[in-house]
Amino acid sequence: MKIKIKRDKEFSEFEVSSNLMLLEALFEIKQNIDSTLTFDSGCRSMVCGACSVRVNGKEVLACATKVNDGDEVEPLKYHKVIRDLKVDKSSKLQTIKREKAYLKEYKEVALTPEDEKLTERQSDCILCDSCYSACPVFEVNENFLGPFALTRAYRYAVDKRLKEPKEIIDNIQKDGIWDCTLCGECTLVCPKGIDPKGDIINLRNLSAQYGYMDPNFGNMDFGSGFSF
Repeated sequence: MKIKIKRDKEFSEFEVSSNLMLLEALFEIKQNIDSTLTFDSGCRSMVCGACSVRVNGKEVLACATKVNDGDEVEPLKYHKVIRDLKVDKSSKLQTIKREKAYLKEYKEVALTPEDEKLTERQSDCILCDSCYSACPVFEVNENFLGPFALTRAYRYAVDKRLKEPKEIIDNIQKDGIWDCTLCGECTLVCPKGIDPKGDIINLRNLSAQYGYMDPNFGNMDFGSGFSF
């Protein structure tokens, strides 16, 4: 079985054993064929998110993806490639600081099971960055906060313990919720079943409650009438 791995700007082809998970195949190549092959791995059980890559144009976890003959493996998009399949994810994590999506100042509040259920799924994020790689907005706006950051913003904006949720809402207006195209690609690739698209829609509704609206709406030209 042969697979192709993108290294720098070109693909290199490798022969690997059948019936392997992609991460196992990468280790087989590194141990038996080319010791210079570079990639990330961690828990090997879909918990850490370190081994995220793209296979045939789709973001996946290498530890949870079966190898097929002819697969093309690439590093995540919109990330600085350190070498081969290893990318620098630090810049995307900085978006949390920009939006201040955490319990900066909190109050003691008893949470109900319903309150916990509201953000239970969002808290499952494993920081794999698959949603960032799949997001087409980064093609035109590298300053976009991104799906993970906005999902995290929703997780804390609706947390009853947060004293000033408006601060988070304020911080996601520019390069944030209104820049999203709602294409849903982020939701499709999330290995934990998180729905960033749905969270962004909810954040837009919350923003409206604080007096915000889509800035692009005011710039639309609806013309002087209708034509039939």
